[in-house]
Amino acid sequence: MVVNKRILIVEDVEVNRCLLQEFLEFEGYTVCGIPDGLNFFQKIAEFSPQLILLDLRLPQIDGYELLQQLQQSPYRSIPVIIMSAHAFRQEKQKAFSLGARLYLTKPVALQDVTAAIESELAKLDASDTTNSLVH
Repeated sequence: MVVNKRILIVEDVEVNRCLLQEFLEFEGYTVCGIPDGLNFFQKIAEFSPQLILLDLRLPQIDGYELLQQLQQSPYRSIPVIIMSAHAFRQEKQKAFSLGARLYLTKPVALQDVTAAIESELAKLDASDTTNSLVH
């Protein structure tokens, strides 16, 4: 069971964002969706997500720029899963070099999204447990 796990979705295509948000809420996550990166850091500060699902092709500020800014911010430890229709190796490598944890190529099965989320959140939980044992 998912307990109080917050996910921020940054996706400009409304139907994709709404479908993903509804599905993840049904799965028990608390979800916030935004259509672009203009208020990205404000939303992170307000919502405190444990994980971010990020599209790369966004209006105004693209996902690469957001990844780069995120890595230079106090929020750099939040895992980011890229969801993009662009499957070129160079794009994946660039996303990973900027701090993305996983890269899912659209169209993606919803079960694959939840598996990726659960995997990343399990790593966070394991890290939190290890840190609490050390301190």
